[in-house]
Amino acid sequence: MQSAELMKFYLEEFTPKKHIEHLEVQSFEMNVYLVKVTITGETGFVYDAKDNIARFHSTQHIREFFHQCIVDDACMVHDSPYDEMIGNPPKTQQPLAMPFSLEQPY
Repeated sequence: MQSAELMKFYLEEFTPKKHIEHLEVQSFEMNVYLVKVTITGETGFVYDAKDNIARFHSTQHIREFFHQCIVDDACMVHDSPYDEMIGNPPKTQQPLAMPFSLEQPY
């Protein structure tokens, strides 16, 4: 069975009022965040102008970048490598997903 290929969405595509059905923030160690979006039923990561997956370095950076977009739903996913780091077998459960607010805190 083949997996579905993800789309590429570039930073310059996110103009004011851009409609995003779902925004998923993927949280990694060392303050690295990647963003996966669903737009008109197509899902993919956000890329920079050099065709690299865009890295955000804080949740506030994400809020500031997407603040003019219309986002129906957002969540943050964090998958900790802790179990594997201490020699436990890989987890069988899905990573933890929590609601993510795009509201500015100030």
